[in-house]
Amino acid sequence: MAVILDQTNGRKRKETRPGASLAVVQVPSVMRRLVRLPSAADQHAFVLLEALIASHVAALFPGYAVKHTAAFRVTRNWDLAVDEEDSEDLLHTIQDELRRRDRGAAVRLEIAADAPSEVERELTQALHLDEPDVYRLSGPLQPGDLMALTETDQRAELRREPFVPAMPRQFQDKSVFSAVEQEDILLSHPFESFDPVVRFIEEAADDPNVLAIKQTLYRTSGDSPFVRALSRAAENGKQVTAIVEIKARFDEANNIAWARRLEENGVHVVYGLIGLKTHCKVALVVRRVGGEIRRYVHLGTGNYNPQTARQYTDMSFFTVRNEFADDVTALFNMLTGYSEAPHWARLAAAPIDLHERILELIHRETERARKGEPARIMAKLNALVDDTVIRALYAANAAGVQIDLMVRGICCLRPGVPGVSDKIRVISVVDRFLEHSRVLSFGIGEKADMFLSSADWMPRNFLRRVEVMFPIESPALKARLHAEVFGISFNDNVKARELLVDGTYRRVPTVPPPIQSQVMLLEAARHHSEVGKQVIRHSSAPG
Repeated sequence: MAVILDQTNGRKRKETRPGASLAVVQVPSVMRRLVRLPSAADQHAFVLLEALIASHVAALFPGYAVKHTAAFRVTRNWDLAVDEEDSEDLLHTIQDELRRRDRGAAVRLEIAADAPSEVERELTQALHLDEPDVYRLSGPLQPGDLMALTETDQRAELRREPFVPAMPRQFQDKSVFSAVEQEDILLSHPFESFDPVVRFIEEAADDPNVLAIKQTLYRTSGDSPFVRALSRAAENGKQVTAIVEIKARFDEANNIAWARRLEENGVHVVYGLIGLKTHCKVALVVRRVGGEIRRYVHLGTGNYNPQTARQYTDMSFFTVRNEFADDVTALFNMLTGYSEAPHWARLAAAPIDLHERILELIHRETERARKGEPARIMAKLNALVDDTVIRALYAANAAGVQIDLMVRGICCLRPGVPGVSDKIRVISVVDRFLEHSRVLSFGIGEKADMFLSSADWMPRNFLRRVEVMFPIESPALKARLHAEVFGISFNDNVKARELLVDGTYRRVPTVPPPIQSQVMLLEAARHHSEVGKQVIRHSSAPG
């Protein structure tokens, strides 16, 4: 909280600069941000903690008169400046940077809408910010504080029914290894349980026939079952390798702690390639089956984090097919420094060839359209920023390709421009679960080439991260993606918003039948679990 003070005791001011003094009072983070006030039995009244402090702040500054007070919040640059090539001990270098993080340069000032201009001027000067860096807000500076209201308001109509993720039929009363040996398996989280992914590593840790486990860890939960299982596997004498990304923003400290714990338990911990973040979600289990060696692969769009797996929409893919296992083995060899970049049988990987592969697929649809053949591109992403991909999509639009995009976050493509992007539709679905999966389709219907990926279409994903894109080839699994993702999700008319040519969003009109995709996908997961049949398709395409 900023406080502007004037001295009242008549002593000569020490400041050479004329005007009042600026003081800052930190709002305690250990106290509740909503303070409850006395009220009638059937009512609830609260005041923000900063407002309560403001009403008594004069007691903190005897001898001064309080002219103005205003709540504010500063956003600082928390990027770590680490020279990996010159760092003899990367862990210690990052730990040193973390200690300096809170002193990072300010990049944004949020301030109460009614704050006096004098307060804004004093703060911007002190923080070395300019007018465009200031955001005046009419509500609480930290909207998450309002979550405290849920503790006292028990009205049923304001609460969602608790949900229990469905257990996929393939894993009911069966080990993960037995299930994956029978068929490729695709899971849709959080509608389907993340438990099989956890069990995959846990069963591997305890199975005497398992020889080796390799896994990437970008973000994981506080008490991670994966870390426990990998540690137990190493203690059981298995060869265990964990690629721990200690540069994952805001999770650096947690990941350093996990890395040390894994190393102490005998796990071979690798921090990835210099200059790149390892963002792909990959696990490999090597197991002896009879007289042969079999490799089991898990590939995903989301992190190995059981907590966020209940809050984010993501996809998991299990297989024992050698084409995938060969690629994943080569990927881990590359990450651990034992080989050069391989030639893939099924995968595309950044920063090696993922960008080129995406452009190649867009160009293929563009050429089909120019020849008068049916062509279509559909993509579900978190962000679309890369200018080369955007220009390629504009060229595809000009050739006549119908393009449907579901971009949850930032989208730098401008749809609806005549002759440039008039065949491109962009929607964003904001609902109970954070839309996080990356699902791609190039072609028409179920015959299209479909892919899952850990990467958004951003320069950082293509150039500065290790990412993986992999195909879904099973006709049954492609039919499911076509029905659920490109049928149900892209037709949402309850929680979807459409991006307009001027950069604003409007709600998609709700016309019968109402389609709330996340509710329908939860019902579809329950249907899979209960009767073991493919979900009834809603639609073959948006629109």
